[in-house]
Amino acid sequence: MARLSDPLAVGRVIGEVIDSFHPSVRMMVTYNSSKLVCNGHEFYPSAVVSEPRVAVQCGDMRSFFTLGFLSPLCRVDISCLQSLPCDSREAGKEVVGHESPRPSIGIHRFVFVLFQQKRRHSVVAPPPSRDRFSTRRFAQENDLGLPVAAVYFNAQRETAARRL
Repeated sequence: MARLSDPLAVGRVIGEVIDSFHPSVRMMVTYNSSKLVCNGHEFYPSAVVSEPRVAVQCGDMRSFFTLGFLSPLCRVDISCLQSLPCDSREAGKEVVGHESPRPSIGIHRFVFVLFQQKRRHSVVAPPPSRDRFSTRRFAQENDLGLPVAAVYFNAQRETAARRL
């Protein structure tokens, strides 16, 4: 069970999106090469329009990972799914194309979840739909196990005045 002080538990990522896990890999997500994603921080959608840069540090060059970028409000949408190599600057294989956060009303959580693949080509096929994506079911169907890292941020719709 996740500790109540764990920011992933406080933000209801653990429980609603993923099961409790012990982080074993360092993952850093940045937008525009300077905006580091930290659990619970808020970004305006205009600040996270470009694709993020994801760095996975694990120390084993033979390791590969599956990265999901999810929006779990009401139903889970998958905004990106990639297979990534460890400790590499090369881009991973994109399974589901990236979609920038576009919250329409209220505050939305956007979650990056990282799974370590048991084989290099663990993810066989993309999910049939972005809507109602189940992280747990996807991990089970692709033999991924529990996540090894996760981070989330919040975003809400910008008014025209905020964008100026």
